[in-house]
Amino acid sequence: MILSKVRDPRLVTIRRGGTLTHSDHHLLALWAASCAEHVLELFELAQPEDPRPRQAIEHARAWVRGEVKMTQARAAGGHAMGAARNLRGAARHAAYAAGQAGAVAHVAAHELGAAA
Repeated sequence: MILSKVRDPRLVTIRRGGTLTHSDHHLLALWAASCAEHVLELFELAQPEDPRPRQAIEHARAWVRGEVKMTQARAAGGHAMGAARNLRGAARHAAYAAGQAGAVAHVAAHELGAAA
């Protein structure tokens, strides 16, 4: 299990009662995007016509730049996870990593899923 049942306050934003600053939340999103991008080729080799995981990574970075809202990044992450649904193995996990990266804008702890 990656996430414990008790949320670590270091991964909860200040506005929600944790200790995670806005700038550190952005750093986690960029790190998650980099982790997911590192394995993205495994998905794209299996599904070269499906842009959803790449778009989720791009949305994570766009959220950091203030170009998209959290809901847009989160939705892109969900679409990337949908791309994983019918796959197996490395391609599936790469799509899930991209989906987790997109979801970091919503909940910072998703960065752990992108890295895993």
